[in-house]
Amino acid sequence: MPVKRTVLEVLKGQSQAVPPLWMMRQAGRYLPEYREARKKAGSFLDLCYNPDFAVEVTLQPIRRFDFDASILFSDILVVPHALGRDLRFEEGRGPLMTPITAGEVAALDGEKFHVNLEPVYETVRRLRRELPEKTTLIGFCGAPWTVATYMIAGHGTPDQAPARLFAYREPEAMAKLLSILADNSAAYLIRQIEAGADVVQIFDSWSGVLDEATFEACCVKPVAEIVRKVRAVHPEVPIIGFPKGAGTQLDSYRQRTGVTGLGLDWTVPLSQAQRLQANGAVQGNLDPLRLVVGGKALEDGVDAILKTLGNGPLIFNLGHGITPETPVAHVEAMVRQVRKATQQ
Repeated sequence: MPVKRTVLEVLKGQSQAVPPLWMMRQAGRYLPEYREARKKAGSFLDLCYNPDFAVEVTLQPIRRFDFDASILFSDILVVPHALGRDLRFEEGRGPLMTPITAGEVAALDGEKFHVNLEPVYETVRRLRRELPEKTTLIGFCGAPWTVATYMIAGHGTPDQAPARLFAYREPEAMAKLLSILADNSAAYLIRQIEAGADVVQIFDSWSGVLDEATFEACCVKPVAEIVRKVRAVHPEVPIIGFPKGAGTQLDSYRQRTGVTGLGLDWTVPLSQAQRLQANGAVQGNLDPLRLVVGGKALEDGVDAILKTLGNGPLIFNLGHGITPETPVAHVEAMVRQVRKATQQ
């Protein structure tokens, strides 16, 4: 009998006695073995584009914690990089790009897009061969709005004001940029699925800074287009949407975009999460800082999520990525507590 991948079962709407578990950014700086690999690789982009290193760091948390899902190690900004934009990472500053202007949007070049991303596809192919049969492999991309914010500002900002101003001042250029990113991101996800990804996730880390109308135009519409294009080729593959900070917009996000599962950040009240779960799988939403602190703060956070959401289709996860200062022992404690869970 084939081994069931529990994350896939949940995304089909099936509850599990013990919810499947993984963490956003689970391959990362909190692990000493990751830090060693990062030193050997050289730059962060070398780590992303070298399948030997990318496979190794993706597998590290699976070896340690036996998570139910493994997410491809890469970065959301490889998409604009593959379209010809410059990209570098500086320690302490994060990603840096030359800000794109309205006049440059039409010149984005997708001719070598898949050639540039072939190392990522090779990483996915190798991961599917090397991962345990039971482990779900998750591919991903950044949502067009979030990717655009970095392209426009050239770096991360506290409230993404440069991108918001661009959307108001240059609505046609913004619509064009989001459309190009949606088309290429869909093609990127399709190739990841063809290489072996079981599920794909769309990260919209900056959806929470927008008003209602701009959220619809810049977040919902482009993600819906990605979902439509992916489904046209792979209708059976689940898609998780993670619109961080979307608040009350989450109530209709699944319907408006067509995503299968909803990733919830830690600010989403569990009462709202329970309502959302009535319409399909949810993923989340432990505050990553509870994991940093450990002890009672961690136990109470895990317990509240399991009590409220554990009897429905739940993928246990953090409400955002794990932070570098998180003790490995606290991750081990969280995994033990989740896996002791049983349906009441």
